[in-house]
Amino acid sequence: MRKSFLTLLFCLVSCGIFAACSASDSDAENAKNNNTLVVLNYGKYLDESVIRMFEEETGIQIKLEEYESPEEMYTKFSAGSIDYDVVCTSDYMVERLISEGKVAKIEFSSFSYYENIDPEIIEAAKVFDPEANYSMPYFYGTLGILYNTTKVTEEEVQTWNVLWDEKYKDSIIMQNSVRDTFVPPLRLLGYDINTEDFAQLDTAVQLLIEQKPIVYAYYVDETADEMAAGNAAMALVYSGEAAYAMELNEDLSYCVPKEGSNLWIDSWFIPKSSQNKENAQKFLDFLCREDVAMLNFDYVYYATPNTKVLEQLDDETKNDPTIFPSENILANCVVYKQFSKDTTEHYSYLWKMLKSE
Repeated sequence: MRKSFLTLLFCLVSCGIFAACSASDSDAENAKNNNTLVVLNYGKYLDESVIRMFEEETGIQIKLEEYESPEEMYTKFSAGSIDYDVVCTSDYMVERLISEGKVAKIEFSSFSYYENIDPEIIEAAKVFDPEANYSMPYFYGTLGILYNTTKVTEEEVQTWNVLWDEKYKDSIIMQNSVRDTFVPPLRLLGYDINTEDFAQLDTAVQLLIEQKPIVYAYYVDETADEMAAGNAAMALVYSGEAAYAMELNEDLSYCVPKEGSNLWIDSWFIPKSSQNKENAQKFLDFLCREDVAMLNFDYVYYATPNTKVLEQLDDETKNDPTIFPSENILANCVVYKQFSKDTTEHYSYLWKMLKSE
């Protein structure tokens, strides 16, 4: 009888402890989910003070993950090992993920500051998000040549041909990004930067293979600092990187060659797999707020679609074509489109071939 009673008592206590532990674990997990936000973004693309402000104002803790190229982002995102709540990436990659059904609609009607985003930029982003329901523009700009005016003339950089000039051997930096690096040869050949013609792409990669012996390096985030330090004569860069480098070295200037280039629009989206969609919505609305957007603009120095920020800038900044491209430049630039699976794989094959040469 005593043994049976003790056994029963042990079971009841054990069940109680188990239930309590289960409830505690469940509550902890819910608390964790309700107070966290996992963000995936390009490196150096979000002011740290903005993160602190958001955490202090909302009590939501941000876990920031970074990457260098859109292709790296896709690999990290697709691995599924981390449930990202909100992601910033390039136009064509947003389009790809929308087409794969991996992006949730953003409830802009719940935002307080979305009206600060320039309608013209939202309209331009419809190239990859036709209904403007799945993404929110963050920064935009062009792809061009950053050059040292003591080594390279303004006339020379009017054409992409300068990137193949052997007198600049070991003094040319190219982007460590497949889509961007293919722009110069495609435009020189008169091809669309969104071409899916394998013959055209094969011809373009041959030009890049011919160029490789005179290339100093293939960089992304290091480019601006390398140019500011005078370690190269010119570099294929995003306009924002160029503006940053020009602040560090007065001998630097920027040009979008006459053959035309890429107009890029980096945007935020919320994955369908997000565990904290409400927090993600709050974060995106927060980024639209004037003071927050100004902090990010000062930190990144790319063209912002936030009209309230633009109104506060001085005329010199607003009229700087390196930061805010003119209508003539924009008219000669094209937004990247998503490629088919076959073209994506062929691009990957050509890129590996180029890097292994």
